[in-house]
Amino acid sequence: MKKLLSGNEAIARGAWESGVRIAAAYPGTPSTEILETFAPMPGVYAEWCPNEKVALDVAIGAAYAGARAMAVMKHVGLNVAADAFFYASMTGTEAGLVIVSADDPDMHSSQNEQDNRRYARFARVPCLEPSDSQEAKDLVGAAFSISEEFDTPVMLRTTTRIAHSYTLVELGEPEVEDRPEPPSYRIDTGKYVMVPGNARRRHPVIEERMAKLARFAETFPYNQVEMNDRSLGIVTNGVAYQYAKEVFPEASILKLGMTYPLPKAMIQDFAAQVDRLIVLEELDPFIEEEIRLLGIQVEGKIIFPICGEFNPQVVRDRAIEAGLLPGSARVEVKEPEKGPLPPRPPILCPGCPHRGVFHVTNKLKLVVNGDIGCYTLGFLPPQAALHTCGCMGASIGVAHGVAKARIKERNAAVIGDSTFFHTGMPALLNTVYNQGHTITIVLDNRTTAMTGHQHHPGTGRTLQGEETVAVKFEHLARAMGIEEVHTVDSYDLKGVEEALRACLAQDGPAVIVARRECALLPEVRRQWLPLKVNEERCNGCALCFQVGCPALVKSQRLDEKTGRPKAWIDPLLCTGCEICAQVCAREAILFRAQLAGNGG
Repeated sequence: MKKLLSGNEAIARGAWESGVRIAAAYPGTPSTEILETFAPMPGVYAEWCPNEKVALDVAIGAAYAGARAMAVMKHVGLNVAADAFFYASMTGTEAGLVIVSADDPDMHSSQNEQDNRRYARFARVPCLEPSDSQEAKDLVGAAFSISEEFDTPVMLRTTTRIAHSYTLVELGEPEVEDRPEPPSYRIDTGKYVMVPGNARRRHPVIEERMAKLARFAETFPYNQVEMNDRSLGIVTNGVAYQYAKEVFPEASILKLGMTYPLPKAMIQDFAAQVDRLIVLEELDPFIEEEIRLLGIQVEGKIIFPICGEFNPQVVRDRAIEAGLLPGSARVEVKEPEKGPLPPRPPILCPGCPHRGVFHVTNKLKLVVNGDIGCYTLGFLPPQAALHTCGCMGASIGVAHGVAKARIKERNAAVIGDSTFFHTGMPALLNTVYNQGHTITIVLDNRTTAMTGHQHHPGTGRTLQGEETVAVKFEHLARAMGIEEVHTVDSYDLKGVEEALRACLAQDGPAVIVARRECALLPEVRRQWLPLKVNEERCNGCALCFQVGCPALVKSQRLDEKTGRPKAWIDPLLCTGCEICAQVCAREAILFRAQLAGNGG
């Protein structure tokens, strides 16, 4: 049976069909849907972990115990999991272990566009790359076979287009495992205890393994040659293969399903049969550099960009400029008509609980060191309330460093609830231990909002819907030795300001937990009640517009004295959070209680 699946859905299906019993991840675009699709499948266990290193450690432990396991993360997640990635390469496993790395060319939802094939080569781990959803499913099975045959973890690298594009997939049946009783744990300390003496003995084993894998790559069935017009030969992989087929329908193509190690003899044979050889690959010249090391003349990044995401037009235009499509002219693709709708830049959602916190930090003129999450959008005007953002968990450590540098202003760190569990706790502990006085504001919206409302250790539910302990930030902070701990309602501007002023008045570290559910959670959406503006009281002072809520707009009605447009609230967008009503000095925005009292 065939079914239309995204690449992420196909990977989940491939894992299930391959007998994966345990999978772990931290949600991150473009990889999130893999575990969300896998978790409901029969006979499997899946979990969201606090961060990617924990997820990979969990998968490694399962594989050590003899169960096929998978860890899933976006590309920057592998930075967090790098320690585990490298030691797993050194030890090998008892059962198959696959690490899915979803790279994000053009940074649709990321702070960089690193090419994680570099990690595969660095750690001596084979890397497979699908070019459509069918291969995404099939290569999961191939990856587990390779993992167990060569006693190695295997990286399955995807990119955003493969992850989120849909193609037909031929479905198979899951592997049935006959395990009437749990197996005994096989103890092998020489293999699995990486003290220096054992690690020195393992390194030659890894190099021998890579030599065997290099020979295997020559016969890997997903490395495929398509000989056509021999005037041009293209070596390509992943989604770039689809663009090569569209732009160069007559060219000879070598499609690589395994990009590390490369099939060197196959590449040499292919190169010898074509007049001009090019490499078409997204991001780094990874394949191109390897081919150059073989002494083969090849072109790649001199033609195609090293930055950003490819598409057929990019490939075609660059090919024309390089003389690869003689007689062709550049074709300008017209943008679709967008109609009269105004552009909408990224902005905090209507009713976002983070908006009130940023309004107060601006009022108190704090330097705010930020973090990765939807609250990062607070850096945009009109709030412009976030002044640094690097990676997950960086805000607290950066804020501590800023404070130690003794700037004139006071500063604070803001970090989301899921991000605090991810990598915020060690940084907060460091602040306490090293006698810092950083104010840490945990923006607790009760979910992992930016990646689609996944659970985390503070929500009280697991990925598979089971009730569990809900960890309290306040308890963690006090256990670390922080005495100044406040819990406030993010919508209560007065309460937020009082808590911040109390923290600013003392010298030690402090924590404020600003708690309010994400306005887009289904149970919250059912409670929305739009506010209204009393136009007779509004004089168009524009103070309310400073909170940056998209539900607040300038009306067509002008104030008679000032000539300024009055405020108007879009009832289709307003959630009734009342932040704007608290900001309005003229009390022109009616609170929910006032609306109820007025019968509307």
